Amino acid sequence: MRGRLVYYRRSLGDTPDVPIVHVHGFGISGSYLMPTARLLAGRRVNVVPDLPGYGRSERGAHVLGIPELAETLLAVLDEMHIDTAVLLGNSMGCPIGLEIAHAAPERVHRLVLVSPAGGIQNQPLPRALGQLGLDVIRESPRMVPVALPDYVKFGPLNALRLFHELTRFPSLERLLHAPVPSLAVLGGRDPLMPGPDRVRDVGGRAHVSVVVIERAAHAINFSHPRQLAQVTDNWLAGRDPATGPGVRALDTH
Repeated sequence: MRGRLVYYRRSLGDTPDVPIVHVHGFGISGSYLMPTARLLAGRRVNVVPDLPGYGRSERGAHVLGIPELAETLLAVLDEMHIDTAVLLGNSMGCPIGLEIAHAAPERVHRLVLVSPAGGIQNQPLPRALGQLGLDVIRESPRMVPVALPDYVKFGPLNALRLFHELTRFPSLERLLHAPVPSLAVLGGRDPLMPGPDRVRDVGGRAHVSVVVIERAAHAINFSHPRQLAQVTDNWLAGRDPATGPGVRALDTH
């Protein structure tokens, strides 16, 4: 937006249900979110944008920070005449969704926070880089041809700057005061996530439902789309989200 061309994917058809907007992580386009979006497309409209500077969308003179990306995504929703949406973010897409929820809670029906990154768990930067390196090893090899061209196009220096901003972002404070119903979906093998005790403590204080997909690492939307789509669909429909093999709820009370 702001004069930039934004590329997006939108499922065919229409339903009266609130649409789902998928928000990608740092340095990568929305292409890796498509496996989950396709599975959810039969239930409601799904939109997968490439935020400015990513994928097929136009690049600007500088890399947008998280608040700017949130502002831009709101403008995208305006252009698409989407008044209210479910925001389903992965990694950096989670703080972007939280920013929108705080700035315009009437625009967000619910938040699905998949592998929420940022904040104290990923500090200092060298620790976060080590976590990221370990995650690369744990992800599906099928992720490489999808993600590598995006990261190369985004550039290593841009990725490092934005990742540094992500580690310093007040994700915990945003989550503790989330103004809309929120579900956190974590990977049991995700090295960027805190341990179970810390998750229980944060989830209890934030009144956030927490589901763990045990065999998943960080990019759950790509590696475990069936489990994530089922968890999301159940939660949005008011059913128990933690159903199916390899999926469990984490008691945060």
